[in-house]
Amino acid sequence: MLIRRIVAVCAQAVEAPWFHTVSAAVIVLNAIVLAVETYQTAVAAAGPVLEVLDTACLTFFVLELLIRFVACGGRPRDFFSNPWNVFDLVVVLLAFTPGIRENATLLRLARLARVLRVIRIFPTMRILARAVWRSLPGAASLFVLGMIMLFLYGMLGWMLFGDRLPEQYGSIGRAVLTLFFLMVFDNLTDTVRAGMAVHPWTVLYFVSFVLLAGFLMVNILLGVVLNSLDEARTIELAESEDPAPPAQAPAPAPVSAPGPPLLADRLAALRISITEIEAELAVAEAERELDRADA
Repeated sequence: MLIRRIVAVCAQAVEAPWFHTVSAAVIVLNAIVLAVETYQTAVAAAGPVLEVLDTACLTFFVLELLIRFVACGGRPRDFFSNPWNVFDLVVVLLAFTPGIRENATLLRLARLARVLRVIRIFPTMRILARAVWRSLPGAASLFVLGMIMLFLYGMLGWMLFGDRLPEQYGSIGRAVLTLFFLMVFDNLTDTVRAGMAVHPWTVLYFVSFVLLAGFLMVNILLGVVLNSLDEARTIELAESEDPAPPAQAPAPAPVSAPGPPLLADRLAALRISITEIEAELAVAEAERELDRADA
């Protein structure tokens, strides 16, 4: 009974708004401590205080994970089936991993990763993170296509301008780098003018590349991200409308109106109706026979 009460209290705490507010406040405090530690004067003046605050934040994160785990009611699968719980667990365990605590740089990276835990608290940030994750396959395919396009146009630029403009197109590496800056419209006017000085028709080379890489590829990438954003919003809405029930003692089932009859009940009722109809037909047939005999 006591265990069920503890599980119910933890489940209610996890679903309470104040729990998320306190978690967000501690994450912000952890970020402030990390920022203050970048100032040597602050570390020299309040180093022990910063260490105490960092330890307090880490302790709170551990307690938060324990509360979330207990709220699952002895079902570890429910805890680990949530990717955000797994992410929080990995981030917190990094601070206790041997080899990281002894390395100041790795320890700072582990502490910095705690700030990312704020993503799970705000639904809009969860949607954005999920959208970025779901857009990775499409973005990877688009990245490969973009690299192929850069290579083809880089080779063509090396053949057209390699001798006259060696600083920009003297090798495939320089040509690809020049085209990359051209794709983000960096120094676009000077690059096109330098190319047109070689031959006026080279403007077709730059116009086609800008249209394909600067507009078409970017718009396709935006389409992939927006589509993933819609999917992530739909998934988040479905999860918020159908939350997992808290682990607590089952309440007695309310008495409700009877539902639709089962198929077996319908068949039984149909057999009874058929039997009654057959009996009525037999009686009617007997009456007709009697009428014929009297006639």
